[in-house]
Amino acid sequence: MINKNKKTTHKEGMNMLNNGGHRVKAGTYWNLANGSRVQMEQEGTLPGSGTTRYIKAHVAVMLMAAPVIGLVFAVFLPFIGIAMTLSLIGKKLATTVTEAAAGSMSFGWRPIEAYLAGKKRKNEARAKKDKKDTGKQ
Repeated sequence: MINKNKKTTHKEGMNMLNNGGHRVKAGTYWNLANGSRVQMEQEGTLPGSGTTRYIKAHVAVMLMAAPVIGLVFAVFLPFIGIAMTLSLIGKKLATTVTEAAAGSMSFGWRPIEAYLAGKKRKNEARAKKDKKDTGKQ
């Protein structure tokens, strides 16, 4: 019998995927995000929010799936290591280039120094003073 009130149409009792907070029958449910097991002794609601996904499977099925999942992890582990290494090198290179670019920038404005009389006038006055001092000697 198809239930038209739910978004997904399925035969009652044949749905293997459930979300947290939904009412389910008794059984063993596995959290897909962290692998934790929830044992429902009787009909009730699954813990977690609506985004938490659970799969209904018997313990024997999950134990048989574990070696396959481990094999997939072992096969892809070198690729994961290469991707992590390239990511770290890329981040280090980007920060080095950014720091070098930031270090080479100069604005020429120093807020601590104040040239109220003007910088050009000071330099001209200093040059005149130096001429007078060298002329006397």
